[in-house]
Amino acid sequence: MQMSSSRPERASLNKNDYEQLSSFRFQLRKFLRSSEDICRANGVTPLQYQLLLHLMGAPGRDWLSVAELAERLQAKHHGVVALVDRCEKLGLIERRPMQEDRRKVAIHLLPEGLRLLERIAELHQKELQLLKEVFEHPAR
Repeated sequence: MQMSSSRPERASLNKNDYEQLSSFRFQLRKFLRSSEDICRANGVTPLQYQLLLHLMGAPGRDWLSVAELAERLQAKHHGVVALVDRCEKLGLIERRPMQEDRRKVAIHLLPEGLRLLERIAELHQKELQLLKEVFEHPAR
């Protein structure tokens, strides 16, 4: 029986590749940390904000199914159901039966959810611009 080595084969990456990857992860983490702080300062969790954002950012419509939200959030279905429950209790969203299959529901933003989303999204613009500048000029 042949045993595989626990060490990976030497990658063909150079120092610059690692520096770029490190920089990318650092800038991304800075943005995410800032976003987390903004969300908490506005009384919601980062996941609640992301749910609201994905509802408004749904291509071609203003609602998503729980399965679509799970995909966008990269989360388990049952976790998204619990998240939807919490957001619904806060008066940010509502479930509506889908027309084509009344057993399924569409998740819609309510006016309070939209107001909160707009406020938080506006607060993200400065950090988003900084991130954009970093990626447009990666040599910095």
